[in-house]
Amino acid sequence: MFFINALVDRMKSGLVLKTTGSRYTIRDNDGKIYFCSIRGKLRLKGVKTTNPITVGDYVDFEVDEGDVGAISRVHDRKNYIIRRSTNLSRESHVIAANLDQTLLIITIEFPETQLAFIDRYLVTAEAYRIPTTLVFNKTDLYTDEMIAKLNDYISIYSKIGYPCIQVSAETGQNLAELRNILTGKVSLISGNSGVGKSTLINKISPELNLKTELISSYHLMGKHTTTFSEMFELSFGGFIIDTPGIKGFGLVDIENDELYHYFPEIFKIASDCKFYNCTHIHEPGCAVIRAVDEGVISPSRYISYLSIHDDDNEKYR
Repeated sequence: MFFINALVDRMKSGLVLKTTGSRYTIRDNDGKIYFCSIRGKLRLKGVKTTNPITVGDYVDFEVDEGDVGAISRVHDRKNYIIRRSTNLSRESHVIAANLDQTLLIITIEFPETQLAFIDRYLVTAEAYRIPTTLVFNKTDLYTDEMIAKLNDYISIYSKIGYPCIQVSAETGQNLAELRNILTGKVSLISGNSGVGKSTLINKISPELNLKTELISSYHLMGKHTTTFSEMFELSFGGFIIDTPGIKGFGLVDIENDELYHYFPEIFKIASDCKFYNCTHIHEPGCAVIRAVDEGVISPSRYISYLSIHDDDNEKYR
């Protein structure tokens, strides 16, 4: 009986807060922190990703000694965000799991976030049914020309149903609204390097004191200050996952014949196409092509659809 009780005491369940290579920081159900590795047999399973365990996973683990343990099981995920490790790679990388929402931080300049990158990110979020808010940051730096471009971006995405919010960590613009969006939810914060993810988080929850660094003044590109994905508990309720800056966003396991499902505006119109198996690329009587010609569907969104359909492996920043 003593042996059984001792074994039960060693078995724990918890939430993965941080991943650093093959080491995982886990918070158990009582709030205690453990540092774990993966049991060999778990590592040998047919995992197609570079990381079999990610931030946000719920796991079972066995305590070996003190605050050190080994993960023996990963619970089923309700969803996750995944990307190809690099645009030319066949390996994939799970960014985070078990999310209530994701916030994509976007900058018009300093550095520029490309529309193609935004669209690829949104396709993945749609595929796993994760609500996404587009957060346009650094508005205090924009010229009149940049503001016009910002308004064009917001027009494209708000028209098809994506919530858009303009913020500035410098002036505090709409930070209270951003805080409300995050309250009580598990939120993934993503974006290119240098868009100000960590700075925004520090403004909303100063006690976290995340490391930040200025972008390169020569290239206007961000420097990586977040090295590994990490989950933080917010003092006002909820969790956020801060991630390293992403350059390209290669898609995983999305077939061409279902791609249009993940463009809401294309999916809405596709039922009016002449042919039930229309690819929305060249067919006569295609309602989608007609909608693009008439300005109902944004040309940039349609170009992204064609690019993903062709899987041209270009790099998007």
